[in-house]
This record gives sequence, structure tokens and C-alpha cells, in this order.
Amino acid sequence: MKEDSTSTSITALGGLGEVGKNMYVITHKEEIIIIDAGVMFPTEDLLGVDAVIQDYTYLKQNEEKIVGLVITHGHEDHIGGIPYLLQSIRIPKIYAPKIAADLINKKLVEHNQMYQEMEIVDSKSVIKTKYFEIEFVNTTHSIPDSYAVAIHTPNGTIFETGDFKFDLTPIGPMADLHKMADISKRGVKILMSDSTNALSSGFSTSENVVDEALENIINKHPARIIIATFASNIYRIKHIAETCKKHNRKIVVFGRSMETIVELALNNGLIQDKTIFVDYKETKSLKKNEICILCTGSQGEPLAALSRIANGIHKQITLLPDDLVVFSSNPIPGNASSVNKVINKLYLKGVKVFTNSEFSDIHASGHGKQEEQKLMLRLIKPEYFMPCHGEYRMLKKHAELGEACGIPKENIFICKNGDTVILDKDGAHKGEAVQAGDVYVDGSRIGDIGSVVIKDRKLMGNDGILLTILNINPFTKKLLIKPNVTTRGFVMVNENSELINQIEKKVASIVSNTLENSNYSYTDLRNQIILELHPFINELTGRHPIILPVIMEVKNNE
Repeated sequence: MKEDSTSTSITALGGLGEVGKNMYVITHKEEIIIIDAGVMFPTEDLLGVDAVIQDYTYLKQNEEKIVGLVITHGHEDHIGGIPYLLQSIRIPKIYAPKIAADLINKKLVEHNQMYQEMEIVDSKSVIKTKYFEIEFVNTTHSIPDSYAVAIHTPNGTIFETGDFKFDLTPIGPMADLHKMADISKRGVKILMSDSTNALSSGFSTSENVVDEALENIINKHPARIIIATFASNIYRIKHIAETCKKHNRKIVVFGRSMETIVELALNNGLIQDKTIFVDYKETKSLKKNEICILCTGSQGEPLAALSRIANGIHKQITLLPDDLVVFSSNPIPGNASSVNKVINKLYLKGVKVFTNSEFSDIHASGHGKQEEQKLMLRLIKPEYFMPCHGEYRMLKKHAELGEACGIPKENIFICKNGDTVILDKDGAHKGEAVQAGDVYVDGSRIGDIGSVVIKDRKLMGNDGILLTILNINPFTKKLLIKPNVTTRGFVMVNENSELINQIEKKVASIVSNTLENSNYSYTDLRNQIILELHPFINELTGRHPIILPVIMEVKNNE
């Protein structure tokens, strides 16, 4: 079935089959509302890539329909792509909560961008366009000003949860269960719900429990404490600041993102006392049990403050035997190995390390687990259900939870990026997919590199490069001197002279045979060198370096 002129479509451009780069596009006639514009950080195999963003082709094709970008909260996987989006697409207005707006503005300054059309929204805000009416609903998450959005369309209400958990003893505001129930009573056509923790049973730990555990550590440890946590977890940082003040510790902040968040929290009154934060030089007059170091690096990032401390290369911090390092976080999928490397290095330095476990609740996820996802399904009571924000296995499990909560299997849409769900007078159904995928950001360049470039980078990383430099007389069609072979990342030239000599002789033979052909071109010669040299080198070494023939034409009539 195809979309007709009276239908409403939901198109996913990011956030499905992955954790990151969330972006959902709601279209009705000549209007488009975009929900979130996140970024995804590259995996280890994406060599040289700084960020992964959405393919904007669909938005470019429909640019004149866009009426606004709605932001649910200020995490990178929901706002990190905005500078790149604004470079490519005209966005008439961005509607963002206060904390998210501050983070977006700081991000735009870093990218040397100006954007004047930002409107701050809160739980009382209502956005009205020709076809849409949008309400914001308080949710509980690990960053303040987090909202679900209810988008009322001519074909029913779309309820998009953003990231959420149900914490009955939160540090920040409670999720607005009453408003959710009220919207539910008015009728919800389709629920789009966060699937991040769909594989985890039970309820998530309350942030209050984490606060008690951290307070116990800060109070009892007799020496210096180093705490690594997510910089974006403002409530955690707020509690650490309040607890340190209570127990007469000063905080030194290390890590750019952590410094940014602390500044933002102070400016917004989330942390009241600025005097709790000191420069590292000021700690020289303090006792060890009066110092807390708050830093980045909870995910084992090699350049983050904690990694540099563990490696002994931090300019200011040297580990002491009685230090306690606290990881107030869990490794994000894929980061466990990096985190373990840092922990091992810390142990080798002789310090005590505290990590989150079933015996010590020093971290709580900001994403609801299965029972909370069920509660959202029961509260909203949607006619249709579209799990989002998660890898495929998470979406699949969340779909099963939806079915267990009474939603018919045929009314549940497990989608991938590019898929479209159509809402119309007859209900909801899958529509035609649009172009979607990953676009790589390398420095300031968007989309200049693709899978072929990444493949070449992997080859260079694994097997290196081999250059053959040829000096050819175009008149005599002969080499003036023997080929010069040099390598980077393949072998040490000085220590493998016999191998290099064999390769040089092989190249000379290939060149001689090719130049005998009166119709040869330099392109033919380059291709022939690559064609014959690859199996020759593989047979000698078992490796496949990238081969780059360089031909220099030297005109010598003698």
C-alpha cells in the first residue's frame, strides 16, 4: 500500500538497528517535523572517522516542507548531529529544552556556526503548525530537561518517549505519569519507545540508591578519590558535588566535556556552590582526604583524562598508592575491552579500583528495563507500536514485550533505518522505504569518505603501503635507473634488503615487458604493476600491501 495525500508518515533516518544517531521524520502533506538529530561515535574499524551521521537525502528532497526540529533531550545521540544537519539542510526552527539548548549552542560555537532560531520548550509548551500539535511530557533520564513528545496529527497521536526510565525516587523531577495517562485517554495511534535496555529484566536501579553508595565511599575513604563517570550525567555530578561539600572535600575537574557540563550545571543553578570546585594547584594545601578528582574516561577512551592518569602521562595527576578510583558507570557495548585495559593499568599502579557490580550500586542506567518498558506500554495503551532507539535484538525483544502487553503482533512494526510507517484512516501499515544509511564525518568534511576508503585504510593499517618509483625516458621507452621501492607499514626496508631487491627486479621485469608494447600508456603500466606484483608479494610474505606505482617521465635525448 502506498501513501496517499491524507496520510501521515513516520520515517526513521537513524536510531534503528543501532545505539546512536537518532532521527525520526514525521510528514503530513506539505509539513515535516524532525525529532532529534543525533550522532553515533565510530567503532574501532572506522579508521580516521570522527563521527557517523544520518543520510540527509530524504530531507534534502523535501527541504521546503520542514517546519522544525524537535529535541527530546541533550545527549549526543540526540543532538550531536545538529551542526552537520545545519550545514546541509535549512531548519526554520529548533525547539529544545533549556539544558539541550545550552549544549547545542556551545556545540555550534565550536563549529563556528551561528543559529538564531532556537526556541526553549518545557512541559507546558505546545507547538502548533498547520497539521501538527506537539506537547512535551516530563520523563526521568540521566540528564535534566528530558521529555517525551506527543505529536497530534490528522491521523492520530504519535507518542515518542525519548530516552526514559521510571524512577520513583529520582534526584530530578518525576516522570509525569498523570500527563501520560491523560494523553492515553485521548487516544494514541502509535507508540515509539526507547528499546535500549529491552534485554535487561526487572526495574532499573534508582539514582537515589547510587547516591547512597557514592556517599558511603566519599565519606569513608581516608585518602584521595578519583571518580570517572559520564559527563552528560548531570544528576550524578550534582550529587557528587553536594556529597563532597557535606564531607569537606574539594573537587578538581579534568576532561573537556566534564568541564563543559560542570560549567553548564553551575550556570543553570543545578549545582549551587561554585566554591566546591578548585584548581589543581589549590589542592597542594589540602589533605588527601579533602580531595576528589572528577574526570572523563569511564569508557576507557584512550585520550580521556583517566586513561592518561592510568598510563602515567597526565601532566598534573600522578597516582598515589592510597588512591581510590571509582568507575561510576557501566561499559557501553563494545567498550568493555578498553575499560578493562584501563582498570588493569590502574591495578598495576597499585591503587584500589571500585566498579559497578551486583554488590555495589555505584551506577544506574538512564534507560528503563523490561518492567519499565511494560509500564510505558500499559500507560500509553497505543493501537500500534514501533520500538526504536536500539540494536535489532533490542527492538525484537521490545516487540515481544509489546505483544505480551496486549498489542496484536500485526500492529507492531520492527523497522530499520529508511523504513516508513504510514498512518491513515484505515490504521497503520508499512510504506515505501527511503534512502538511509551511515554518512562518515572526517574532520570538517561530511561524506567525503565511503566504504572503499575505509577498506583502503584497513588495508594500510594491516598490510601497509608499497611505493614503486619509476624514472622512464619517453623517447627510448626504457628505465633510466632501476625501480626504487619504498614502504610504509609493510616491512623495514633496511632489515629486508633481499626482499626489496626481489621486488625491484620483478618491477623492472614488468616495466620492460610492458614498454615493449608500442601502444602502452602509463595507466596500463600502473595497472600491470599492481596486477602482477600483488600475487608475487603475497607469495613471498603472505601480505597484501596497497601498491602505489609512481611514474616520473624524464626526457633525456642523449
